[in-house]
Amino acid sequence: MPSSSRTIRTRALVSMTAMVTLLTVASCDGDGGNEQGKASSEPSASAPAAPSGSGLPGSLTAQKLNWSSCPAPTAMQGTGEKPGSEWECATLKAPLDYAKPSGETIDLAMIRAKATGSGKRIGSLVFNFGGPGGSGVSSLPGFATAYDTLRSRYDLVSFDPRGVGESAGVRCRSDEEIDASNSVDSTPDDDAEVKTAMADAKAFIKGCEKRSGKVLGHVDTVSAARDMDLMRQVLGDDKLSYFGISYGTELGGVYAHLYPKRVGRAVLDAVVDPTEDPEQGSYGQAKGFQLALDNYLEDCAKKGTACPTGGDPAAGTDRIVAFLKKLDKKPLSTESGRKLTQDGALSGIAAALYDKESWKYLTLGLQEAMQLEEGNMLLAMADSMSGRDENGHYSNINAANAAINCVDDRQRYTVADVKAQLPRFRKASPVFGEYLAWGLLGCTGWPVDGTTDTPDVSAEGSAPILVVGNTGDPATPYEGARKMVQELGEGVGVEVTYKGQGHGAYNSGNACMTKTVNAYLLDGKVPASGKTCR
Repeated sequence: MPSSSRTIRTRALVSMTAMVTLLTVASCDGDGGNEQGKASSEPSASAPAAPSGSGLPGSLTAQKLNWSSCPAPTAMQGTGEKPGSEWECATLKAPLDYAKPSGETIDLAMIRAKATGSGKRIGSLVFNFGGPGGSGVSSLPGFATAYDTLRSRYDLVSFDPRGVGESAGVRCRSDEEIDASNSVDSTPDDDAEVKTAMADAKAFIKGCEKRSGKVLGHVDTVSAARDMDLMRQVLGDDKLSYFGISYGTELGGVYAHLYPKRVGRAVLDAVVDPTEDPEQGSYGQAKGFQLALDNYLEDCAKKGTACPTGGDPAAGTDRIVAFLKKLDKKPLSTESGRKLTQDGALSGIAAALYDKESWKYLTLGLQEAMQLEEGNMLLAMADSMSGRDENGHYSNINAANAAINCVDDRQRYTVADVKAQLPRFRKASPVFGEYLAWGLLGCTGWPVDGTTDTPDVSAEGSAPILVVGNTGDPATPYEGARKMVQELGEGVGVEVTYKGQGHGAYNSGNACMTKTVNAYLLDGKVPASGKTCR
């Protein structure tokens, strides 16, 4: 059974560098509530005193960060090389429980690269690349070249949110146990397979309690947003300048709700719909990934005989469904000795749909699997989704994803609920529908109650927030951007549309989108809401 409440995570783009590396290896081998008022759109670089009423002791708000050279990412953070000399790392102390601000603390891992431009420094630009469960410490250096222009006036900063990587990271299973669990069918076909899947889910939860029980009730998004406000204070910024991608848009919206007066310039790209519960979100993802797959199949068909799914895009889905059913009964061998299962192939296909630049790898992977009956490339792409490196070590992205979603989401679903939804999900996506429907059981039996039906992102009095939607986004369907604008409130959310493919817009290479976001973050130029880039 999938070990999170949303099996295809709403996360940032798979790092192309990491994917190419994997493919090469495979082929060779908080304060008191919602403050109101109008915020200024010009962040200040000055270092203010801790705000009155923050409820946090001075030992936290006045702490000094000990910035030093960064080590290579740990296994918990995921794959990556040691960052270059321009990167510095530090540890921020935050309350484990914001209801007990003077109580036990946890360490939050941070990373930054200082501004390089000769112009006036604005402050720190804090990034969250999504997940939930993605390590910002390991992600930011790999993506940083896309933000070179922004670095002219900002320090680029990211962090491992609580429960992630080296920030009290949640761990539920050993690497060997994760490998073994990958053989469990996430789309069970009969009662016996349902029983096996539920037993595996129970074992996963037991492992989370045993290894990380102390933090499971404190990795919620509201607490992460409070961490960002503490971070803002310690970094010396009057207001938070923020760039959130995928789940990072939900985190940014929650921050704006809690601290509208402290929002500086904020961009939300690849927007999670804040009005949807897990069932609605998973159903939306089923449609979104099917749309992205349909777009890939149409593009692939134009390549003629080189396309493994054939020249008819409509028949391409049927071919993939038949291929996956075959894998359900007989997984493919790989050079590593591991097997490509139905679940692994689904994850690999999904990984490639996050970025149009990955479509060529999907074609190669499907050619190898469907024509040569070898699973090396699709398995490598699945590994990029699950955080498994070439040495067999897993990051904690899946464990953190489950823990954060399950403490956020109040809903708990049953096998009967899933069976009732299967026809609707299958209709939405013959390829991904069942996988996402069964994923609704990810929080069933979780030891900590969820906190909300949907996140509150209303932010009356906030400075304008740029909300960027991509019409071809598989993981966070385009409609979510419009819903986020509505929920943020009148005069706060500024909608910008990118008519393209992939997860997110700023890193798509579209010149219009890059120019629009840069002008807003660097010069405070707010575009007209409804602006479209093609």
